[in-house]
Amino acid sequence: MSETADHYCLRSKLSWWLVTLQAALLAMLVVLLIAGLCASGILLVPRDEDHVIDILQGALARDAQGGLMLRPTADLKELRETTRDLWFVVRDREGHSLSEGAVPGEFARIGDALDQISQARLGWQMFEDDPRKPPARMKRVSTDAGPVQVMTATQGPMSRAKTVFATSLAFLAVALPGLMLMAAATFVATPMVVRRAFAGIDSAADEARRIDFRQRGSRLSADHLPLEVAPLVSAVNDALKRLDDGYSRHQRFVADAAHELRTPIAILNTRLESLPPGPEKTRLLEDSARLATLAEQLLDIQRFDQCRNPFGRVDLVAVARNVAADLAPLAIAAGYELSLDTATDRVETLGDRAALERALTNLVQNAIQHGGRRGTITIHVGHAATIDVTDEGDGIPKHERARIFDPFYRLAPLDRGAGLGLNMVREIARLHGGHVSVLDGPKGGACFRLTLPPAPFVP
Repeated sequence: MSETADHYCLRSKLSWWLVTLQAALLAMLVVLLIAGLCASGILLVPRDEDHVIDILQGALARDAQGGLMLRPTADLKELRETTRDLWFVVRDREGHSLSEGAVPGEFARIGDALDQISQARLGWQMFEDDPRKPPARMKRVSTDAGPVQVMTATQGPMSRAKTVFATSLAFLAVALPGLMLMAAATFVATPMVVRRAFAGIDSAADEARRIDFRQRGSRLSADHLPLEVAPLVSAVNDALKRLDDGYSRHQRFVADAAHELRTPIAILNTRLESLPPGPEKTRLLEDSARLATLAEQLLDIQRFDQCRNPFGRVDLVAVARNVAADLAPLAIAAGYELSLDTATDRVETLGDRAALERALTNLVQNAIQHGGRRGTITIHVGHAATIDVTDEGDGIPKHERARIFDPFYRLAPLDRGAGLGLNMVREIARLHGGHVSVLDGPKGGACFRLTLPPAPFVP
């Protein structure tokens, strides 16, 4: 996987996209709703009547006769110029009054009825009266002319700060609760919807993780997949089919090559047996045996890969005796003594007898090749379904022990052999649920231990 791959969480991305879209749609809905109400006259855009009262409060004074008057302040001049429908009524407790503009009759007739009230808002019911009738604001304030009562309509332009505040407050009051509710629903619902929509993808991913290279015909399920992902799964299945076809061709080639090698190797062995005894004959027989072993290993690769037969009970003591009998002449000709040691007369495991014989054969042949052509090669079958093959050679360095089971790995560059034997032993051990390990031999050589699961006891 590339270190610079740009990965992201689709569930989170979808959630944020949906919340952003919903917020934009909700804001547009609020704007359209307010505009529609204003156009129909149901909702009048409020203007700041307190702004008018503040200007009048700063301009009020007394004339020489003690009556109320307005000083020509700049704010009052601007108010009169910008507000064509301006009206107001100013009264004090002594009965002096001052008015300007077309005062609606319903408010002009109030008179001193509200003298005991410090402030009030006067208006109309929205759906029972004409919503276009102007409401009024009454407030008692202190001025240079003393305390007075000011009544005015909701006139005068609202200040920019108050306009922004009022608009924000309206949006928060109307839109924010809905937005929060939709956001909460989105963050809860979106992962659930995406999880259900991607259930098929998760299933396909689990199937992909379980694919084993030994199993042919593995395919990913295309059920319950989104249409956008189905082509990817189909492409992966096509790739798996191509890999199966290529592997099958490779396996057929290996099997055919191994079968073809058997005949010339058998002819070579027959001709070598007719040679007079001597060191050269021994070496040639060893080389021919290695060729035969390589051919058998190539065939074993195909056999074990296709092996699906149920295991049976196998006597490891009998397996060790057969291998010792078959390889004793080769071991003796190479300068070794071959010893078989068993802890009991019968030790059983569940497995494939031919495969286990091949594994033990590879271990003994490995000891013959690398044991230094001296001492004794010992095959020991233990109680706990273990088989040890020990030589008295130079041993295997500890830093090399983890790699000698890799295919085609050799301890020395000039080492003879294909490097498949120990890898085959490890694969056979795994096939049987066991393992193979390397230990130090009691006399300095190497000890290969094949450990297998004991067969269950049968009374």
